[in-house]
Amino acid sequence: MKSARLGVGSLRRSRRIVLSLLILVTAGAGLFATLVSARPNDPTAADRRISIVVASLMNRQHLSTMKVDDEISRRALTLFLERLDSLKLFFLQSDIDQFAAEKNAIDDYLKNGDVRLAKRIFDVFLQRVEERVAVGQKLLDEPHDFTLDEEMIRDPDAMVYAKNKEEADERWRKKAKYDILYQTGVEELEYAEAVENLHKRYKGILRSSEQTDSDELLEMFLTAVTMSFDPHSTYMSPNTVENFNIQMRLELNGIGASLLSKYGETIVKQIVPGGAADKDGRLELEDIITGVAEGTDSEFVDIVNMKINDVVKMIRGEPGTIVRLKVTPADKSESKIYDIVRARIELKDKEARQEVILRRADGSDLVEETPATEGEATAEVIEQKIAEDGPTIKIGVLSLPSFYMDMEGRRNGNPNYKSTARDMRRILEGFNRDNVDLVIMDLRFNGGGSLPESVEATGLFIDKGPVVQVKGPDGRVQPYLDEDRGMVWDGPLIVVINKFSASASEIFAGAIQDYGRGIVVGDRATHGKGTVQQLVELGPRVSPITRPNWGALKMTIQKFYRPSGDSTQNRGVVSDLELPQQTSYWDVGESDLDYAMAFDRIMPMRHANYRHATANIIQQLKQRSAKRREGSEYFAKVNRGIERYLERKKDPYVTLNKEEFLAEREKLNTEKEQEEMFEDLQDNDRPVFPLSPYNEELLSISADYLELLDQNRVAGTK
Repeated sequence: MKSARLGVGSLRRSRRIVLSLLILVTAGAGLFATLVSARPNDPTAADRRISIVVASLMNRQHLSTMKVDDEISRRALTLFLERLDSLKLFFLQSDIDQFAAEKNAIDDYLKNGDVRLAKRIFDVFLQRVEERVAVGQKLLDEPHDFTLDEEMIRDPDAMVYAKNKEEADERWRKKAKYDILYQTGVEELEYAEAVENLHKRYKGILRSSEQTDSDELLEMFLTAVTMSFDPHSTYMSPNTVENFNIQMRLELNGIGASLLSKYGETIVKQIVPGGAADKDGRLELEDIITGVAEGTDSEFVDIVNMKINDVVKMIRGEPGTIVRLKVTPADKSESKIYDIVRARIELKDKEARQEVILRRADGSDLVEETPATEGEATAEVIEQKIAEDGPTIKIGVLSLPSFYMDMEGRRNGNPNYKSTARDMRRILEGFNRDNVDLVIMDLRFNGGGSLPESVEATGLFIDKGPVVQVKGPDGRVQPYLDEDRGMVWDGPLIVVINKFSASASEIFAGAIQDYGRGIVVGDRATHGKGTVQQLVELGPRVSPITRPNWGALKMTIQKFYRPSGDSTQNRGVVSDLELPQQTSYWDVGESDLDYAMAFDRIMPMRHANYRHATANIIQQLKQRSAKRREGSEYFAKVNRGIERYLERKKDPYVTLNKEEFLAEREKLNTEKEQEEMFEDLQDNDRPVFPLSPYNEELLSISADYLELLDQNRVAGTK
């Protein structure tokens, strides 16, 4: 399995965002009897072979031309320890000193297929988790004085490991106090309920650690090695590879629900529209699944406190088969049993989606909604009042969550394989039929995807020419061209980005900017991931005949460059017009990641300039937008929030005084805003383009852009 892959992954530990886990992929018969047991076993012969192959491939094919050596060993040990104990709550400094004795040996171990160090470290980690969680449980029940002027370090980078048990206990005392303060002050729970929830959470920390299996431990350890080369090279276990493929082909076999594990309970967080559970109609949001049985005759397996990955494996399965769920409804009424026929489910919420907005040039209130063009993508036409003497503009919004492609379907010659560019072509052709005046391409939170799809998608907006250049470790440059003459959409274009727009998104936005084909609006810059990964299936590398399922290595093999010759690595694509948002200042960019590769340039390629984004037009757009934002209460609030965030960012401490804590939280609620933002992104029913103050400013910019283009109309290309 080889494929070019671009996307954001392996973000720093400061970006710990809890996302629900979809019931994904295919399962075969006999799965219920073969669930992985808790705690990792000693490494197997397969584990040894996998580690040798991973080290060999990294040595020979990684873009950096670095080798698995003592430097990589030291980095890998640090990353592995951070992965296990990112908040420095469990290990003691004596543990770290013990492990450090082998900091230069990992490269030698891997050459011999020896990964036993991972289990030795993990066994110590489990012991420390058991000790610390036991202490934490006791501390939750002790009285705490919230009037004291105490502080707790909240930034792990500013912390050191506890020197002894007493120092570790003190750290957990402050943690318990902070957790109670947060639950009562921010979540607004009663004190007793907060303590009860935290008891469950602390038990969950121990349970989650104990349920780590051998595949997961090997994945963590080898990924610590590969990420010591760059943050996007990872070893993927068989289960991770399958989930990766599902996200690319936007298709799964199962019941079509999104689950969240909380306090040992498996909770239904989303139901995929059109999926098996949705059509069955009985399973509802916030229902708690307590048991699972295969078919109509098998005994139920109690899944309370079971690892979410194992629950997922039990529920997913081949289309047409039956899975029975024992469910406690959200209202806590009597337990029910649902038998649901599994089906093949398309993840429509991850596809390209469209919206057509019809409005007066100066903007008017919404009056009605009517269906828009036909097709698979979600669409609606928003009609607004039109003044007798005011021009009407029609804006088509195309929202793209990722650059997806069904790689397996394409390899197998399936003429209807899932394709981003194919879906975009259909939508843009619909915009042409609807006589749309301007297209907004919304790439916010688009983490990337398929390189070929990003090239083909860009070709829908340019006549022909280079879209991206790719350079490998040998220094040779390969251009990827749009060779099909003509544009599907040749009208005005605005590309909306934020700091989470990455990789394939940056290829698209960078090419549009280089060609002068449209303007880029949003955060200060995109994510800055300018590298290409190749997915190499490991089993066939060792045994081409039996082809064992040993997972895959996602390895950085190339760096990509814009037609202008600039890399997007670390720097990203800088907006033509920045709209203030806190995300611009979050430490979530490529430059915030450990061992990220550097920015550089190569020779530019000849390409057209459509002069749809001249310096004069961009300057006037900036001035008009800035003037509107001066009188905007929304953007004034955003700017105040940015100032407070930057002030708080300088301080690694958080107060444990309740009065001061609540006063600070009232001023700044960054964590809550971040959680809500990502929850909204997972909402299948979210509008394509909600008319928020931010989006309203985008529409005003669109109206300005049309006016300025009309005033500065130029023909042809330079």
